[in-house]
Amino acid sequence: MPGIDPTILKEKLGIWAAELGFQQLGVAGIELSEDEAHLLNWLEAGRHGSMEYMQRHGSKRSRPAELVAGTVRVISVRMDYQPEQAHDSWDVLADADLGFVARYALGRDYHKLMRNRLQKLAERLASEVGPFGYRAFVDSAPVLERALARNAGLGWIGKHTCLINRQAGSWFLLGELYTDLELPLDAPASNHCGSCRRCIDVCPTQAIIGPYQVDARRCISYLTIELRESIPVELRRPMGNRIFGCDDCQLVCPWNKFARPTRESDFMPRNGLDGRGLIELFAWTEAEFQKRTEGSPIRRAGYEGWLRNVAVALGNAPYRPETVDALRSRLHDPSAMVREHVVWALAEQESKRDHAGQASH
Repeated sequence: MPGIDPTILKEKLGIWAAELGFQQLGVAGIELSEDEAHLLNWLEAGRHGSMEYMQRHGSKRSRPAELVAGTVRVISVRMDYQPEQAHDSWDVLADADLGFVARYALGRDYHKLMRNRLQKLAERLASEVGPFGYRAFVDSAPVLERALARNAGLGWIGKHTCLINRQAGSWFLLGELYTDLELPLDAPASNHCGSCRRCIDVCPTQAIIGPYQVDARRCISYLTIELRESIPVELRRPMGNRIFGCDDCQLVCPWNKFARPTRESDFMPRNGLDGRGLIELFAWTEAEFQKRTEGSPIRRAGYEGWLRNVAVALGNAPYRPETVDALRSRLHDPSAMVREHVVWALAEQESKRDHAGQASH
């Protein structure tokens, strides 16, 4: 960048990022050997479950220059997503007749929104320095986004493996610009979890098997979104009424007292997906599901996965004849997987009915 002061350019980048709705920007190098070792150990232990793509990409995830040739820096940004208008999470989780959706998934899909903003950031940068090499990523490629964000000073990786920022908690999303510009580096964030283990203790399925170690095969986010097969029977009851994702580890994190609500209208709850009745959600036809989840991250689960998830939640709900009727309506569903979860949920409901009957005598 002949004739351009890199420090001043970096300051401008921060201003442009704020104008585009990002809450913070930092710059990291591409050295991730320690994180690569952690990733390889995780894969070796099979903790990625059925996410074969995690293994398929090889070292591209931990070696940015292998993913995008010429990369020497990664510009990392974060954007708050917690919607102020959403129902209180604990209230929704406490009402077993309602479906809980992770807060990030209540509004529009963040991928497109953030990628468009990153593209604008790159264009603004190009207008200042001329053409340069870059690629924008938002959870869409083999990128160790949390490690890069930590190295860019955006926060530390918590014991639940989410990124935590001292001033902003963890209710934010990450995006990256891989670039060939030698921008000044930020200092990595230091860890401030201390002896706290609230996230480990609260996890409904004990997916956080140790500090900084998550077994995806037990994680409700994985089970309700990534898994395309039957949910292991022993994990169904602990799922409660969580039908898409899980926020428990973030809800108990003390640092989230500093989190601020998002200003992005796209992240506001849409289609009444916040705390909606399970029976109503289970009645959606495939056409309704497609219509109501248009532009939503929930599409990733697919209609079959959605019905599977809601069936489990209905099994976990208090006994009601209406709940049993709703489940029975799908006993002949075209999907064998949905039918299997419906049968399980009906058995759970019948067990509660019998138990209630015995208790009344």
